[in-house]
Amino acid sequence: MSTARRRHDVSGTPATLALDAGDVAYRTHAYDHDPAAPSYGTEAAGALGVDPARVFKTLLVDTGRGGADSLAVAIVPVTGSLDLKAAAAALGAKKVRMADPADAQRRTGYVLGGISPLGQRHRSPTLLDASAAAWATVFVSGGRRGLEIELDPADLARLTGAVTAPVAGPSRAAS
Repeated sequence: MSTARRRHDVSGTPATLALDAGDVAYRTHAYDHDPAAPSYGTEAAGALGVDPARVFKTLLVDTGRGGADSLAVAIVPVTGSLDLKAAAAALGAKKVRMADPADAQRRTGYVLGGISPLGQRHRSPTLLDASAAAWATVFVSGGRRGLEIELDPADLARLTGAVTAPVAGPSRAAS
């Protein structure tokens, strides 16, 4: 990937602004989002013609700790689901559950289907599935539906402060 930043169809989302501030090489990929698509991540992979294992979704979990420390971010491939037990262990929590969607939107400043791990309103502990290291670049939401950011997974981990751990499980319909 070249270090040149391609800014087509991007109006400066918090995610791209965070990348620019971090002086990270990235590419944006816009596509026409279909509101009827059953999965944002697999829709993105298909629209961009990339291996779905390279496209990562951003999920929020609730550790049950209460307050601002209660929510954490997990970044996992769209080809699988989040292993809640593995996430809890990586976060040092007894257990975690998926965060309430309204809490996730408030915490991140993004809408569901467009939650980026980058440029969130409030920084949260973050986990990046270890499978990301297998790729030279991965894709994550650019901060709105129909916008993906391609970047080096090491840069993603650095900018989000992510701990890399095996937290992805097999695919499930509810992931």
